[in-house]
Amino acid sequence: RSEQLIAGLLEKFTAETGIVVQARYGDSAELAAQLLEEGSASPAQVFFAQDAGALGAVDEAGLFGPLPDKVADAIPAAYRSPAGTWTGVSGRVRVIAYDGEAVPAAEVPRSIFDLTEPRWKGQVALAPTNASFQSFVTAMRVAEGDQVTKQWLERLVDNDVQKFEKNALILDAVNAGQVELGLINHYYWYEKAAEVGKSAMRAQIAFTAPGDPGSLVNVAGVGILASASGSTDAARFVEWLLSAPIQQWFVTNTYEYALLPSVPPAEGLPPLDSLRGPDVALDDLAGLPATLAMLEDVGLR
Repeated sequence: RSEQLIAGLLEKFTAETGIVVQARYGDSAELAAQLLEEGSASPAQVFFAQDAGALGAVDEAGLFGPLPDKVADAIPAAYRSPAGTWTGVSGRVRVIAYDGEAVPAAEVPRSIFDLTEPRWKGQVALAPTNASFQSFVTAMRVAEGDQVTKQWLERLVDNDVQKFEKNALILDAVNAGQVELGLINHYYWYEKAAEVGKSAMRAQIAFTAPGDPGSLVNVAGVGILASASGSTDAARFVEWLLSAPIQQWFVTNTYEYALLPSVPPAEGLPPLDSLRGPDVALDDLAGLPATLAMLEDVGLR
């Protein structure tokens, strides 16, 4: 996860426990690839990833050990590995950010498939190098098949889709009236609204229809490398992330969903259990390499 988001949290962990954390920051897919290359020789003890796809890729290679018994069942089954090798820490849902001054709420697409319509030519923004977008594409591949997914991506390219590096930049572009629609995670809007005030937000967000690939609920999560399975420090870090106070920290500071059932979402967000994305298990998002190859093939990487 990004240094801007997590560095203060790691300092908090050290202050509370006395355990010093040496962090390497980077893109989730990049770090997952590094772990796959290093294998059992990796010096890493914990992988804290932005999305389930990166966790699944590392898990599929057999590089995670079992989670501590104390945390293995703390999070609902839908948001953790069925094998008990990684767990979600916080959740987010994909949404469509739209220009509230240019697009009436009733005309915002209810399906991501509608984004390829001629009306939206040059007006749709996405972040193809972002881990959340890549996991969303992976989920679409699982739910809809490779042919349908690749055809959708190609149609986006043909419709002059606008590429950005990050979700936050997409939101800024929508908020400035530069594009009319953008695919982002929900919490970017809430962070920006908290900064400038909801009334100052030109950009608004809309959820796609239940079951649509655009409604994917994904997680940031953590796993302990098999080579560090005996580390009490690593186990304590994971336990700490899933404690009620730290789950509340994510709600308060990042506007993500806490995954511990006892911690409610931020004000204004629908309950997590009311959101229904495509019928895809997060454990099925491990097919990241094939997704990256598809994005490169259609010209989005």
